[in-house]
Amino acid sequence: MRLQTSLPLEKATVIVDEALRLGRAEDLLPLTVVVLDAGGKIIAVKCEDGSGVMRFDVAFGKAWGALGMGISSRLIRDRLANRPTFQNALAAAADGRLIPVPGGVLVRDDNDITIGAVGISGDTSDKDEYCAILAIQTAGLGSEPAAPDPAWRDSSLSDHYPGSR
Repeated sequence: MRLQTSLPLEKATVIVDEALRLGRAEDLLPLTVVVLDAGGKIIAVKCEDGSGVMRFDVAFGKAWGALGMGISSRLIRDRLANRPTFQNALAAAADGRLIPVPGGVLVRDDNDITIGAVGISGDTSDKDEYCAILAIQTAGLGSEPAAPDPAWRDSSLSDHYPGSR
């Protein structure tokens, strides 16, 4: 007996490989990419050499939070920016698995139904999100958000962490 899947491994593999290819093409820091199906089950994961040990947890939390709230992690960040009490409540309800920064992108089918999510961690959140969105679209699927932040290339870790690239 076979179970119905919302996001096939073949598509998840295309997403992971394309996200990593995009990261290399843009000279991003080493990435970790996680693809979840609609039920939150891990379908595919790859961690580039040099990707920090916590990157899986962050990438998973971005994808899982997007699925849990039904919106991208960018939109979660934007909606919770002025609601710290609710953000803390969501983090508690999610057992710490909610990462409310860009890089968690919903995957949509031809009928605009959410069939999974992608989470990426490794560079700035906007750059992580760029790779997720374009990789999903390369796999022939839709994404939410539909486009990266127009200023994604301008984001820099050195803005947040002195001495970093």
